Amino acid sequence: MHIQVGYELVYNFPQPTPLILALNVHYSRASDMVRPDHMRCDPVAPIYGYRDGFGNWCNRLVAPPGRVTISALGVVNDSGELDPTCHEEQQHQLQLLPEQVLVFLLGSRYCETDRLTEIAWKMFGGTAPGAARVQAVCDFVHRHIQFGYEHASATKTAWEVFNEPRGVCRDFTHLAITLLRALNIPTRYCTGYLGDIGLPPPYAPMDFAAWLEVYLGGAWHTFDPRNNVPRRGRILIARGRDAADVAIATTFGPCELVGFKVYTDEIPVTI
Repeated sequence: MHIQVGYELVYNFPQPTPLILALNVHYSRASDMVRPDHMRCDPVAPIYGYRDGFGNWCNRLVAPPGRVTISALGVVNDSGELDPTCHEEQQHQLQLLPEQVLVFLLGSRYCETDRLTEIAWKMFGGTAPGAARVQAVCDFVHRHIQFGYEHASATKTAWEVFNEPRGVCRDFTHLAITLLRALNIPTRYCTGYLGDIGLPPPYAPMDFAAWLEVYLGGAWHTFDPRNNVPRRGRILIARGRDAADVAIATTFGPCELVGFKVYTDEIPVTI
């Protein structure tokens, strides 16, 4: 299937303002791009691309004063299959983990492993290590948190959402990541597109989505504590330790976001 993905962010800037943006489809899907999701700025401003420390494609620009629209619209070729499931994969002993995954065991801005380690072991220490333990954590988080856009907060941490269980998909993901890292399972934060393809209406307004990947059995595997079922059309944008590493937009100065649209739609396949 072909999936059209994109966004339109509209800002008011009182002065020239530098931005860093992580909005391009991840390089791992480069061969699937039917139409590139090239970023546009209106009014026109030079845009410079670079790779961050996690390999994500980022852009930087200086937005001019006034009303500025940043947008893109691309098309991705996708199998249309459900997310692969992970059932039997085993957990690695710490001393056998590859060095490059160790950073995903550590606490980070939104994932306070020090505060949740004792709780994690009390709750999940009796589960079978590996995929079963990961699923047990995701099942708990899925039940524990009440979803609602009105509960969104840019500063909410895993510890806070554990104690006040309301939030959006990033909060589900942060809490699950923190519990899994506390259980010695390398876990990284993912952001991207996830539409309602294959689901019955009514459909919620589109937004960017968050999920996680765990390192088991020598590979990374996708889990989604917010939805907690395999989904179709998941398209990665960026990976990192938590949302701080993969913020879609970081602005270095005052601004007002006055418009926000995300597009993730199946479209007819054209030859």
